[in-house]
This record gives sequence, structure tokens and C-alpha cells, in this order.
Amino acid sequence: MAIKKYKPITPGQRTKTSVDYSGLSNVKPEKSLIAKSKKTGGRNHDGKMTMRQMGGGHKRRYRIIDFKRDKDGVVGTVDSIQYDPNRSAFIALIKYADGEKRYIIAPDGLKEGDKVNSGKGVSPDLGNAMLLSEIPLGSSIHAIEMTPGKGAALARSAGTNATLMGKEGKYVVIKLPSGEVRRVLAVCKATIGSTSNPDHGLTVLGKAGRKRWLGRRPRVRGVAMNPVDHPMGGGEGKSSGGHPRSRTGVMAKGQKTRKSKPSDKLIISRRKK
Repeated sequence: MAIKKYKPITPGQRTKTSVDYSGLSNVKPEKSLIAKSKKTGGRNHDGKMTMRQMGGGHKRRYRIIDFKRDKDGVVGTVDSIQYDPNRSAFIALIKYADGEKRYIIAPDGLKEGDKVNSGKGVSPDLGNAMLLSEIPLGSSIHAIEMTPGKGAALARSAGTNATLMGKEGKYVVIKLPSGEVRRVLAVCKATIGSTSNPDHGLTVLGKAGRKRWLGRRPRVRGVAMNPVDHPMGGGEGKSSGGHPRSRTGVMAKGQKTRKSKPSDKLIISRRKK
């Protein structure tokens, strides 16, 4: 995929860039694999706003993705590569030999007609889901499980991949896209390759309306508010607003806010600052 630029015939198109979707399959979503996706507007069951900057946006239907890749030993053929409005990466519709269809996150380079497989003893080819214990060292992987059988949790967004660094008994050592190095159980699954749509981060929305189409409402800076609305509000003129913190008073830019988790002992080195 490439980045597409536009002639500046309107102010919104002057800086707008988007991903060229010409490489995707020109098909409609698989009806058996879509579900309703209801918007909340950031409101809870009482109608109270609990999440700010949410609301509006184009109507979407959720694509049911096979994150578990538990159809072991059955060869599947890539039927189409499709756009998914619910995630940054593209998705691939897989048609298995027994007739079942499933969506998976499409690896970069996967094409219509390619074969994919999963389970023990499969070859480390692009799009195959394997046990971490069987993946060769140095391989690029994505859609990594953290708990066996629970489904992919790590390296799922567009253009991301982790690297298998080593094997230590019942664990493997993985370097994540953030730079964090951690241990994961070797019986967990991961998919070979990097996720599709690597140019996603180069897109420029170009205008505020395009942000609204995505369901994101305007965000007001804390220093522009009054003291009653934000800890950094108030003051005469363009004052700094004090130490950076959130609307609820949580310190930013330095103070550690991560809570201790049992899985912290599996982290070898933290992500890059």
C-alpha cells in the first residue's frame, strides 16, 4: 500500500493524506461474520458521560475476528483482503477446506489465493499461527497470545511486529514493538509476519470533520479551562497552568502511574521512554 496525496482544491485537502486502498479486494463483508456495533457516546447506563471526546461517527458493523486461530491442521485459502473500520490493520477472509470462513488480521504481504495453517508442526510461513516454542529465533511475529487459548493480545495494530529473542525453559523471550522485552509462555500462539497497512501512521486527517467521522469529539486543553473545570485552568493571560496533570489530578510527564501486576515479574526490561 502507498500513501495517496490530493490536489489542494479545498482547504481540507491541502494537507490531507490517506492510504491507497486499491490493493484491497472489492467485495462486501462476509454476512455470517458481522455483528451490530452500537455507539454509546461515552455515556453509561444512567446517561452520564463517563468518557469524554466520544460520539458521532459513521455507522459501523463489527467484523468477528478469529484471534484464537484454533482451527488446527486445516488448510485455509485467503479469499480476500478487506478494510475493517474497527481497527487500523486490514483483515483477511480465510476459506477453510471444510467450507468454514473466518476473518484474521492480515499480515503484510499476504495475497488472495495464499494458503495459511495453524497448530503444531506447521511450517513458519507468512500467516501461519504456531506455538511460540516452535517458531525459529529472530522471526518477526504478531497477534501474540499472553494466556494459552485466550487469543491474540499483543502486536495487533497496523504495521507492528515483535521479535522472538530467545527461549528459556517453559518461556520464550519477546521484544515487543514498544521496546519492552518480556517472557511469554512457550505454549502460547503467535502468527508469522508483520501486520498489514504499515503506512497507517503516515496519514494526515486534514480537517476537523474527518476526525468527527471517526467518532471523536473536540478536545479542549486544560489550560484553556477555568479552575473549576481543570487543575491546570485559570490564571491571567497565557499562564502555564502549573504542573501537567489530568482532569482528575493524576500527574503527567514523569510520575509513575503503573500499578503492580503479577505479570510484572515476566518483564525483563521496560519499554523505551
